Amino acid sequence: MNVAIDGPAGAGKSTVARKVAEQLGYVYIDTGAMYRAVTLAANRAGVDPDEPDRLGTLISGLDIRLEPGVNGQTVLLNGENVTEEIRSRDVTLRVSKVASHEAVRAKLVDLQRKLASAKGVVMDGRDIGSNVLPDAELKVFLTASVQTRALRRFQELTEDQKVPLAQLEQEIADRDRSDEQRVHAPLVRAKDAVVVDSTDLTVDQVVEVIIDLSRTKTAEAK
Repeated sequence: MNVAIDGPAGAGKSTVARKVAEQLGYVYIDTGAMYRAVTLAANRAGVDPDEPDRLGTLISGLDIRLEPGVNGQTVLLNGENVTEEIRSRDVTLRVSKVASHEAVRAKLVDLQRKLASAKGVVMDGRDIGSNVLPDAELKVFLTASVQTRALRRFQELTEDQKVPLAQLEQEIADRDRSDEQRVHAPLVRAKDAVVVDSTDLTVDQVVEVIIDLSRTKTAEAK
């Protein structure tokens, strides 16, 4: 079956999805990394997130690939390994706007659906259960408080990247608002998604909850 994990920024989707895929023996697909790769390409080309026509032209010439590896997923942009670079603060601050454009989403959603067509996929993002894979057998909406998500991001930053925790809280709240209010495929919980609040849970506890849900779904299917 396919597992769709949606939720706001900083909820731990990528980490959890990767671990769930490992335990189930499934393929992990980080859709957020795809949008980050487009954002990185736009930054490099001097294309502003508010220029839809230029973004459409840019994405038509991009080759974005995700390859599994021993240390996690490798993100390739036109053959270049950009796995680390797409996590930069410059990309993080602009990815929501880039991802809001129809041309960007149309190309990447098509690619995501093709990747999931053979089943056995754990895919995370903002609109997987509601838009990309509406027929996914298991849908999870993973969330946490803004304060918890900001603290997690703060702890991930290196010394030269440090910004005030209050600033991160504001940025995450702004990102939530942007994701929820965008016209094309906004962040929304699918009607049949199970809400998992990770505010007071460890990563392993969240993973176990989702593994249990997958076992239940598998049993029901039989």
